[in-house]
Amino acid sequence: MATKGKESAVDLAKFVDKGVRVKLAGGREVQGILKGYDQLLNLVLDEAVEYLRDPEDPLTVTDETRTLGLLVCRGTAVMLVAPSTGMEEIANPFLQAKEDKEGAEEADD
Repeated sequence: MATKGKESAVDLAKFVDKGVRVKLAGGREVQGILKGYDQLLNLVLDEAVEYLRDPEDPLTVTDETRTLGLLVCRGTAVMLVAPSTGMEEIANPFLQAKEDKEGAEEADD
């Protein structure tokens, strides 16, 4: 079977003209309205805002934002694309298990 050209592993058509949150390589996170994309996962976002990181802990993203406007995200930097509606942060279930395990090890000593 021969395939015609390269096809992207993800289909972003259902997200066009809808809000998306994008995580980029290096830890940056942006949110905006997906206006277009290509097979290399280059994205065009309108009304984009960047979620700034905590100066004390660079791995933590805060609710503080800065407006970027129209944004082109290079596909090689895109790590995650998720709808911005229906998204909520949950507690890390592995963190509790790790704390329980460490507590059990200290009790053994």
